[in-house]
Amino acid sequence: MEKILSAIAEPNRLNIIELLRGGPCTVGEIAEHLRLRQPQVSKHLRVLCEAKLVEVHPMANRRIYKLHVQGLKEIDSWFDSFRHLWEDRLDQLEDCLKELQRKEKGE
Repeated sequence: MEKILSAIAEPNRLNIIELLRGGPCTVGEIAEHLRLRQPQVSKHLRVLCEAKLVEVHPMANRRIYKLHVQGLKEIDSWFDSFRHLWEDRLDQLEDCLKELQRKEKGE
């Protein structure tokens, strides 16, 4: 998990993830869209591949990059472990608001 979080902590890599959410892209397409040089994009993609967030598929002399579903599932599972905390707090807030409303109507 640490490798994944470290990978997406860098803004350009997060932008690449966002871009690939729309579908597969080549290095050139990513570079053009994000206005980065191809060597920079290649380095970012290597980090994302190592974190298993992106996968590459060679096609002739081009490399097509797309999101790697398993890496994204790992992030979702990690966030899911915290969801119950928020749900409990929201339930407590709802109870508190209902109590305040009851007090206002009783006055």
